[in-house]
Amino acid sequence: MPAEGVGSDPRRRTTPARWRVLGHPEGMLAYQARCIVEDHGWTESTVVDRHKVILGRSGAYRRRLNGRVELSDATSVLLTRPGDELAVAHPFGCGDSYTCLEIDPVVLAARPDAEGWLDRGGWSGSSDAALDLAHRLLVAEFRRGLDGFEMAERLHRFLTHLLRHSPLGADEGLDPAVRRRPATLVAHRRLADRAREVLANSGFTLSLDEVAREVGSSPHHLSRVFHRMTGSSLTSYRNRLRVRAVLDTLAEPDGRPLGALATEYGFADQAHLTRVVREQVGHPPARLRRLLTPAVETRTGSG
Repeated sequence: MPAEGVGSDPRRRTTPARWRVLGHPEGMLAYQARCIVEDHGWTESTVVDRHKVILGRSGAYRRRLNGRVELSDATSVLLTRPGDELAVAHPFGCGDSYTCLEIDPVVLAARPDAEGWLDRGGWSGSSDAALDLAHRLLVAEFRRGLDGFEMAERLHRFLTHLLRHSPLGADEGLDPAVRRRPATLVAHRRLADRAREVLANSGFTLSLDEVAREVGSSPHHLSRVFHRMTGSSLTSYRNRLRVRAVLDTLAEPDGRPLGALATEYGFADQAHLTRVVREQVGHPPARLRRLLTPAVETRTGSG
């Protein structure tokens, strides 16, 4: 029932609902909500204050967006813009649950595929099976625990999927012949190499937005170019670097706690570190520490 008041934290909303913040990388906020039905009639119209993606998860309700009444259910997708007027009603007697992404205009302005959303208006429609699965997998990953860098890149990749699904996505793709121009390829290789340099020397403390600013790009463009040039996402490449740094540290005899290593190398928590390390090398950090730490030499006296 996304007719709540404005604000950066959904937990400040006044509409009765149970909120779960999933992540808040720079310029974006992702959260889930399950509505509590107290009144089956229409809520008072509220003015949406930011660009939002509202993805149905369960239940059904009616919404009135800028005077147009439609049914929303678990297949529904809604993209709103600041200034839209929204009200909802629950004539069916059931609550609903949904995922919401709030996105600052500056983030969308850096994405060529979001031009239609910024310039022409919002969109309401339905998700297909692929988009719905991508949405649910995104939520599952956020709930498992991700650092801000990976959250940001995953949200940008999901927005790419979503905007291609909607009629609002501008055709950001260049003609293949243009993409193969030597000057374009050289520029893209330089951008990817510069990003690798920044990642390797950042101490894993920079966010995706900060890396993009360092190389003079937008997060969306950098993510696309990096993947095209290297065959790897920025997150995957960064994880490879982080795991190698973790392995070096695990081989040291000081035995620092895994929680401290997680903080040092920018993981969300110890569980996140363990999961990424296991995915990369097939063993958890505790076992790797035993395998990599040299045996302590024992000295025996000559008598």
